[in-house]
Amino acid sequence: MLDTMLIGTGTLTRDTLAGRVAVVTGAGGGIGYEAARSLRWLGCRVVIAEIDRGAGERAARRIDGEFGPGSALSAPTDVGDERGVARLARLAQRTFGQVDVVLNNATVVALGAVKDLGIGAWDASYRVNLRGPVLLARAFLPGMAARRWGVFLCVSSAGTAYMGPYESMKAAQVHLGTTLDEELDGTGLSAFTIAPGFVPTGTASSSMPRLAALMGRSEEEMLRELEEHTLSVEAAGAGFAAAVAMAPRYHGQEISSYQALADAGIGIPAAGSASADMAPEVMERALGLCRSVRATLAEQSAAWKDRSVFERQWMIRTFRQKASLPVEEWLQALSLLESALERGDGAALAAIRAPLDRLAAYYAHLHEMAKGYLKDPAQRGEQLRIVGGWQADVERLHGLLR
Repeated sequence: MLDTMLIGTGTLTRDTLAGRVAVVTGAGGGIGYEAARSLRWLGCRVVIAEIDRGAGERAARRIDGEFGPGSALSAPTDVGDERGVARLARLAQRTFGQVDVVLNNATVVALGAVKDLGIGAWDASYRVNLRGPVLLARAFLPGMAARRWGVFLCVSSAGTAYMGPYESMKAAQVHLGTTLDEELDGTGLSAFTIAPGFVPTGTASSSMPRLAALMGRSEEEMLRELEEHTLSVEAAGAGFAAAVAMAPRYHGQEISSYQALADAGIGIPAAGSASADMAPEVMERALGLCRSVRATLAEQSAAWKDRSVFERQWMIRTFRQKASLPVEEWLQALSLLESALERGDGAALAAIRAPLDRLAAYYAHLHEMAKGYLKDPAQRGEQLRIVGGWQADVERLHGLLR
């Protein structure tokens, strides 16, 4: 099994994290378990911090059976309980001597409209999705700082209706990662956030029918729309582990499992994103559009740095919400698209995930904002023309690559 693990198909080696110890919360199954497996493949010993004692023990036994005794430790933990997190820290210290990585994978999700959900749903989400990571930071960051090496990884979500408690606390976790990045500057530690994309775990699959009903849509329609953002459970977990291995490059960013996989040279085919049989003249038109779109976005994001810190954070957050990916990941995806189009490599195009419809939606949002923000008719008309051109370029590129 070890020679077929996805994490081993790229450029990372099995000694990348040798000697390190990782705490992975909620690792009794799903993405957390696959992240723990991939971290072990990279050399980490792993602590399975799981509230379900049975699931945690089974996960640790499976990892020990795969990699050898002493690979994993089951630590029954309620991450929202301060004394429980203190017990986790003592157990990890006593067993492995130190903790170098914390992956905040544990989560709870409540479905329903804000007006209908009781305050208990919000309290439960806060307890696991925000209080837990704060308690883990307090427990483990001092030791990491003393050794001048460590990774603290938060987990985000793209955001949608009828998941208010979950999405709100996940957004807060993003800001926790950003805050820690600034506070830990110069310490040798890395803090950042990763989003897995849509992953058909048992929890996600069982929730989809109800979420679709709340949104007045069919489950099949929603799954089709999510298709280009979907990763397998193993791929999402491998992306988490790869991000840990390459943590210094992601300081303070919000990335995705796909970006980490791409950076690690791990290929994930995307269904139906581009045709390997695209005609050369179509490739040429797409190449020109791709160059234009990438240059526009690079110029815009560079200009954000000249804004005040509050304006900059608002722009970054708005872009991430509307375009589905951080701007750094978008620039990388467009660069990969451009390279594949230059080579005429249809197979490579099919492996690149770039949700261009979402980037077009971001420019449509800018177009609407320009209508209300600019009072001078001439300035407003010129700005609408410019932004409309950006949107049209992305839509044309999307049409050619579908």
